[in-house]
Amino acid sequence: MPARGNLSANSAGDIARDVVGAAARKVGDLVKQVSILEQREDTQVDLARLADLGRRLGQPDADAVVCRAMEELAQRIARTDAHCRAGALDQAAASARSMVAMAEQLGMVRLARVAADVARCARGGDRTALAATRARLLRVGERSLHEIWQAQDLSI
Repeated sequence: MPARGNLSANSAGDIARDVVGAAARKVGDLVKQVSILEQREDTQVDLARLADLGRRLGQPDADAVVCRAMEELAQRIARTDAHCRAGALDQAAASARSMVAMAEQLGMVRLARVAADVARCARGGDRTALAATRARLLRVGERSLHEIWQAQDLSI
């Protein structure tokens, strides 16, 4: 029999198993409480601006203008993202700023505002805020382009 205060190999192993088991149960309880948050951005697209474009240019020309502008916006979003990732803050600011007027003309109100936010964060050198607004630009940009695409299917 072991002396008082000394643990045998069996009792030490039992204690270790108990501690590990309790810790595993605790972690399991915590993992059950983890929520996965979906980041979903609402778009704010003014379809009246697209309708006005259709009235001013005629339907075929308006469709062509909108298609070219959507392609250009997608490229500018990608370019802005690449500049942000590379740490090229001046280029990121310029690229984001170049999206604002184009997005406004197409009625992409929220995309224009987020692009302006990205430009402001890049100019200010706030890399944490830039990372957050860049991610938001990607989400809002994707959803806005999709919404315009859907509206274009319905005709401008």
